[in-house]
Amino acid sequence: MPKNNEISITSVKAREILNARGFPTLETTVTLSSGLRGRAEVPIGLTVNKFAAKDLYDGDHRRYKGKGMLLAANHINELIAPRLIGMSPTAQREIDLLLIELDASPDRRQLGANTMISVSLAVAKAGAISENKELFQYLHDYYQLTGPIKIPTPLFNMFSGGHHGDTNLDFKEFLLIPQYDSPTFKSTSCEAKTMRMVRAGAEVYHSLGKILRENSYDSDIGLEGGYAPNMDSSLKALDMILAAIIKAGYTAGKDFKLGLDIGSDQLYDIEAKQYIFPLDNSYFSSENLVGLYSDWLEKYPITYLEDGLANEDWSAWRQATASLGDKLVLAGDELFASSLELLRKGIAEQVANAFVLKPNQIGTLTETIECAKLAERQHYQVIVSHRGGETNDDFIVDLAVAIGARYLKAGSLARGERVAKYNRLMAIAAFVNETTPPNS
Repeated sequence: MPKNNEISITSVKAREILNARGFPTLETTVTLSSGLRGRAEVPIGLTVNKFAAKDLYDGDHRRYKGKGMLLAANHINELIAPRLIGMSPTAQREIDLLLIELDASPDRRQLGANTMISVSLAVAKAGAISENKELFQYLHDYYQLTGPIKIPTPLFNMFSGGHHGDTNLDFKEFLLIPQYDSPTFKSTSCEAKTMRMVRAGAEVYHSLGKILRENSYDSDIGLEGGYAPNMDSSLKALDMILAAIIKAGYTAGKDFKLGLDIGSDQLYDIEAKQYIFPLDNSYFSSENLVGLYSDWLEKYPITYLEDGLANEDWSAWRQATASLGDKLVLAGDELFASSLELLRKGIAEQVANAFVLKPNQIGTLTETIECAKLAERQHYQVIVSHRGGETNDDFIVDLAVAIGARYLKAGSLARGERVAKYNRLMAIAAFVNETTPPNS
């Protein structure tokens, strides 16, 4: 508890708001004795991994098709809030531990991951405000993170496929990745370099839209802002991104490389033990699919591959890591579900070399940081990621900077809830400027 002259929490209030998909989520506000407030809006994932913490929904199909969150908000207002009144906003670990004690279930199904992370993030914001610090600096100091504060490399979403767009593209995300060592982005100023990178990404994005329209393709966008046309093949989408890079005045493989989030769980027939790519009418065994990825590396400047194999296919993940792990970033998203336990398993079995971190899959900020620390100790790259049902809250950007994440996944350079993250990234770079070297 704070001393008499220290700032304390005076109220915690939650309410139901809408996310970018038009479904409910939670907003929690922590008010301090100083009158200042920390407010957090929670994103909601489009896919639910059985290993991830579970969100709590009302289940009343008369409201929002059962996806209402009045019960979750009530848990915060009636159960959690009274326990936090009078506590210091900088008692993050103690508050997170209290949340865990209130719901000790492995998947947080009693309180709901949405309930817990909403409170946890709002407290962190209030703590930063109470100490008059930028949020990324506060997180870095509070958790005694030893790595340097770095600006992460953004993974710009160019095409949204799978369940993320009304398109026949099989893969979830086709990514554009700026290369910090390119002379195009070279600058002595962290701010200038970051702004140049975002500008270049936007220019390629708009060039891609023009190419689509010139070739009579739909230029409407998916959930995360990437274009979502029907196409002849998945590889044609990659070819069009390369053409857009050139059209925008940049060099493929030098200024930008490519990435793919395959979303293999949606393409894996677990009974037949094969992968089905409907668009290309192709069927692959695990071994053949790893071979296909190797062939793609010969043709395309791909440097990042996320969920290239299903989360049940661990033997194939081991094979892919052994054969491709020194050639590109092999990121586990659904494979790990932001789980400390699954990350430990991956480390033990030498699976993947990168870890996708989504705070709302875990439940509290402290547990999120512990996952990031373990990944760093074991030399796994960390990718801090948005969700399909995002809000304008830009917390993940400060988190990515604080932990020194290699990459930030925030979607495309369209849709306000995605652009909010890139605007925050540029604001942080302006604040840091030349005091911290940019990510390489």
